[in-house]
Amino acid sequence: MPLSLDFSCLRAAYAEGRLSPLQVVTEVLSRIDAAGDDGVWISRVPAADLRSRAEALAALSAPERAALPLYGLPFAVKDNIDVAGMPTTAACPAYAYTPAGSATCVAKLLAAGAMLIGKANLDQFATGLVGVRSPYGVPRNRLNPAYVPGGSSSGSAVAVSAGLVSFALGTDTAGSGRVPAGFNNIVGLKPTRGLISCAGVVPACRTLDCVSVFALTADDALAVLRIATGFDKKDAYSRDGAIGPAARPASFRFGVLRPDQREFFGDAETAAEYDRGIARLTAMGGTPAEFDYTPFLATAKLLYDGPWVAERYAVVRELYASNPDTIHPVTRAICANGLKYSAAATFEGFYRLEELRAAARGVWDNVDVLFVPTSGTIYTVEQIKADPVRLNANLGYYTNFVNFLDLSAIAVPGGFRGNGTPMGGTLIAPPFAEGLLTALGAELHTAASVPMGATGIRLPPRQPLPAAPAARTIDVAVIGAHLSGQPLNHQLTGIGATLARSVRTAAAYRLYALHGEPARPGLVRVPSGGAAIQAEVWTVPAERFGAFVAGIPAPLGIGKLQIEDGTNVCGFICEPLGIAGARDITEFGGWRAYRNSL
Repeated sequence: MPLSLDFSCLRAAYAEGRLSPLQVVTEVLSRIDAAGDDGVWISRVPAADLRSRAEALAALSAPERAALPLYGLPFAVKDNIDVAGMPTTAACPAYAYTPAGSATCVAKLLAAGAMLIGKANLDQFATGLVGVRSPYGVPRNRLNPAYVPGGSSSGSAVAVSAGLVSFALGTDTAGSGRVPAGFNNIVGLKPTRGLISCAGVVPACRTLDCVSVFALTADDALAVLRIATGFDKKDAYSRDGAIGPAARPASFRFGVLRPDQREFFGDAETAAEYDRGIARLTAMGGTPAEFDYTPFLATAKLLYDGPWVAERYAVVRELYASNPDTIHPVTRAICANGLKYSAAATFEGFYRLEELRAAARGVWDNVDVLFVPTSGTIYTVEQIKADPVRLNANLGYYTNFVNFLDLSAIAVPGGFRGNGTPMGGTLIAPPFAEGLLTALGAELHTAASVPMGATGIRLPPRQPLPAAPAARTIDVAVIGAHLSGQPLNHQLTGIGATLARSVRTAAAYRLYALHGEPARPGLVRVPSGGAAIQAEVWTVPAERFGAFVAGIPAPLGIGKLQIEDGTNVCGFICEPLGIAGARDITEFGGWRAYRNSL
């Protein structure tokens, strides 16, 4: 049995003294040499430097090793992410530069004991879901070399699938951290935007980009995410959010596509695999519920049929003006489309996005996660070369909307087609739900009974996850504009609050639509004639609670609110004087239902 580079295998071997970091480096270098010109790497850490790093780790004392959560784990970095002293090319030699410092996320992983092997190939400027738009070649899909590896994080995904590294960093703007995972039979974790700093990352669409994680298992991906997260003042889009534990309730609701909204581009095998994925989730205790995909698909189409393509042009505009022929022809044509959008058209795009967000947010009233195919099909390298734009767009059918709507997602393996290519599904949830997604994703991966990547090695038994750092939190019940998808929800997600559960209050309250903007309700407890009102309980970091409460305007405040099960939590309540002249909307049973009636 070949050595598996999954975290549990390497950690056990290190702990038992059966393996050293130097032996792992030697094995990795041997595998890379055996692979030959496989298109995976753009640059690599010199072998002598790798061995020095391994020897330094091996020389640490036992307590020092124990303090490094990624001790001796080899990894790769997509070559649009800076590593000190190594060129960053974004797969365009004319753009290349050599940074003096590493990206914040890379520095954190190295500080945690990981061993960097090299920088991986990608679709140029992270533009594409195919993995063929690079002057450095096409990373070879180890499961069927005739087929594309997926992009734009092609080299990162293949490196993990082929057993060359334990994990890899990619980036994800429209699916680049998920589609390659699906095409290489590995896990791709796309975290909440801003959860991992993008300082030191060449942007594709800066307002949508996030750093993603590829790994052989969902638990391994979460372990990397926990190390890489944290607010970074060097990144204007960074967010200080908390990742919940990798746990799930005994039962959960998951959204599934309506039959008339499923698109597999003639791929009957992927259609059948999607049904099998639904069956696996149901066997895990999930309850499927159909949802309307219309607003999600309309959002996805904004990426290339809207002004966000101008963000891609902004990255390359100097090179486009001075030396356009150095840009890949397909990438150049896509970025050039950004020139046609005016400032007015850009604002119109923003308005349209907000309309679609409003249309999509109601889905979370009925489900905890969405389940969609990672991609509707897969194409050969030759098919993509013959029709590069249309077929690429097909691959983003189920991915492009996620970053627009500020959602988190995890792609996990499913089954295989008759030609050996893998199929998988993606679980999608609101921001900061990575713990829930990982727990469900790990079970779904196990239920599929497939080997890890292209290694042929079966999934190891799940190990207890290292405990997340303890943090004081306060549960807060919200009933109006702070609900998921509502206008003020960002005040919660922006301070790292996470959604704990959907609930109803005790049948002891009346709900009113208060005057003023933004529209908001007032909840008042009454001695009789009350009703149960829909609410959400959010877990708020204790150190942020005071500032959050201080920003709540009169007549609202935080008091004790009774939940339907009889427990009491902190929650939004209204002074009785504040409801004078306000409309009683108790009959709607909740703020969302009332707003949807208008």
